[in-house]
Amino acid sequence: MATRRYLVRESEVETYSPANHSGTVNRRLISRETVGAEQVEVLLGTIEKGAGAHPHHHDGIEQVCYVLAGEATAEVDGQTLHLGPGDVCFFPAGKDHVFTAASEAPVRVLVIYAPPYAEKV
Repeated sequence: MATRRYLVRESEVETYSPANHSGTVNRRLISRETVGAEQVEVLLGTIEKGAGAHPHHHDGIEQVCYVLAGEATAEVDGQTLHLGPGDVCFFPAGKDHVFTAASEAPVRVLVIYAPPYAEKV
């Protein structure tokens, strides 16, 4: 019987570029595939200046973005948010939103979905 995995190292997770995004590379850190998570998914995204998520929404899925490095703008529900390291924003299920890297250095952002988005790539 295999031992369940609880530790995930960034360097061990494959990258992918999500749909409806530009200049973005993600790593699915916590997921069904990596640790067997059923109720939450955690991604690490790296976004180039001026790139990011184009207008979209997730039916039935809430999303949280925690900025680790760089600066970004987010738009949701008529609000424009300016984010830097340590800032976090929330995108309610079904609400159109945009997330764009604004700094010269790439933005590193932790993205949390509940329930899991599990985008097929």
